[in-house]
Amino acid sequence: MGLFSVNGLAQDNKSIEIGTLGGISYYNGDINPGKPFVQPQPVYGIIGRYNFTDRWAVKVSLSHGSITGNDKFSKAVPNRNLSFKTDINEIAITGEFNFMKYNTGSTMYIFSPYLLGGLSTFQYTPRSLTGINLRNKGTEGQIIGYRNRKQYKNYSFALIFGFGFKYSLTKKLGFAVEWGMRKTFTDYLDDVSTTYYQNKVKGLSDPTGTHLKGEQRGNSKTKDWYNFTTASITYKIDLNKGQNCKKLKW
Repeated sequence: MGLFSVNGLAQDNKSIEIGTLGGISYYNGDINPGKPFVQPQPVYGIIGRYNFTDRWAVKVSLSHGSITGNDKFSKAVPNRNLSFKTDINEIAITGEFNFMKYNTGSTMYIFSPYLLGGLSTFQYTPRSLTGINLRNKGTEGQIIGYRNRKQYKNYSFALIFGFGFKYSLTKKLGFAVEWGMRKTFTDYLDDVSTTYYQNKVKGLSDPTGTHLKGEQRGNSKTKDWYNFTTASITYKIDLNKGQNCKKLKW
C-alpha cells in the first residue's frame, strides 16, 4: 500500500453560484391558521451561494414577496370579515446540506435533494385590499394607546427551515426548487393580534360593525408564518485554480 497522486479523481470543489429566483409565497396566521398555499402571491429575488464541499453550502438571498389573507376564503372566524395584503422585503442566510454529492457541472453528481435552515430579517407593510396602510391606522387601538398598546414595528426576524432539490443543467448552470418556511417573531403580518378597541364601529378594525370593545380579534399567543416556494437558476464561478489533486491511499 502506498500514497500516490491521481489527477482529477479528488479535487477541491469550492465554488460560488449567483442567480435569480422566482415563485410563490403564502402565509399562516390569524386569518389563515394552517392551510398551505392559500391565496398564493408572487415572490422574486437574487441569490448567491458558496459551496464549501459537494455536501455543504451557504446561501444569501435578497427577496421581495407578498402575502394575503381574507376571512371570506379561510372562514377562520365567522362574522369577522378581515382581510389584508402585505409586502415583504427579506434578507436571508441559510445553510444547505445535500443528501447526495452534488456539483454543478459534474458528469457524476448531477442532482441531490437537500435540507436548509437559517435566519432572515425582513421589512413588512400590512395594507387593506384597497391599499390603506393598516399599521398607521392603529386597528387595535395602538395610535390612541388603548390598553397601553404601541404601534408595532414594521420589521422583524424569522427562523427558516425547509427542503429542496438541485439539478445540474450544464457545466455552468444549476437549477433548484425549494420550499422554505419562515417562523417569524411578530404577530402582525396580517395586522391582527389582540382585541377590538371600539364598540360596534364599522371600519378597518371591525368591517362588520358588530363587535364590542375588548372582544377577541386575533390570537396574540401565536406568531405569524410565511413561506417562499421558489425555483432558481444560478451561474457557477469555479474557485479552483486548475485541478487541485489530493493524494489517495491504496
